[in-house]
Amino acid sequence: MMRLASAAACLAALFAAPAAAQDAPPVSLAEARASMAGAWEGQLQYLDYSSQRWEGISVSVTVTLEGDRNTMLRRSVFDDGPRVGNVFITSISMLGADGVTEYNSGFRAGRTPWLEAATLSLAAATDASHWTIIALREAEDDNRPARIRETTTRDGASLVTLKEVDFLDDTGEEWFSRNRTVLTQAGQ
Repeated sequence: MMRLASAAACLAALFAAPAAAQDAPPVSLAEARASMAGAWEGQLQYLDYSSQRWEGISVSVTVTLEGDRNTMLRRSVFDDGPRVGNVFITSISMLGADGVTEYNSGFRAGRTPWLEAATLSLAAATDASHWTIIALREAEDDNRPARIRETTTRDGASLVTLKEVDFLDDTGEEWFSRNRTVLTQAGQ
C-alpha cells in the first residue's frame, strides 16, 4: 500500500510540474533588470507643466553588469547648456537578498551622494527584452516628502523610464509626472 501511495505521489508531482512551470513568468525580475546592460542613447525629458509637453535634452547611458550578474554600474552623460556643460551621473545598484529590494548609490559633481532603496516588481514580462519593472520608494522631491514611482519599460531596443511623484505632505494620492528617459539601444 505504501508503494502505491508513493507512486501516486510521484505521478501527481510529475503532472503538477508543467502546470507550475506555466505559472512562472517567462523572465525573472533579476533577468529583466540585467538585460539593461549595454549602451543607450536618447533624451532626458521634463514635462513642461504650462504646455503639458515633454521637453528633452540628449543623454547617453552606459550600463555595465558586473560578473555577479547582480551589481550594475550606470553612467549617464548629458549637456546641461553653456553655463553648466556636460553633467556626469554615476550610480551603482544591486538587488538585495530578498530579490525585490534594489539598493542604489549615486554620484554627481556638486551634489551630495545618495543612498536609497526601492521595492521592485515585475509588472509584465514576455522575455528578457520585453518587460515592465516598477520601482517604489519614499524620498524627497522638490524639497518635499514624496512617494516616488519609476516605471521602466523595455520593448526590444527601446527603454523608457517614467518618474512619477505623489507628495506625502498633502491629502490623498495624486501622482505627477516629473521626468522620463527615452532611450534606444546604441547601434540599433
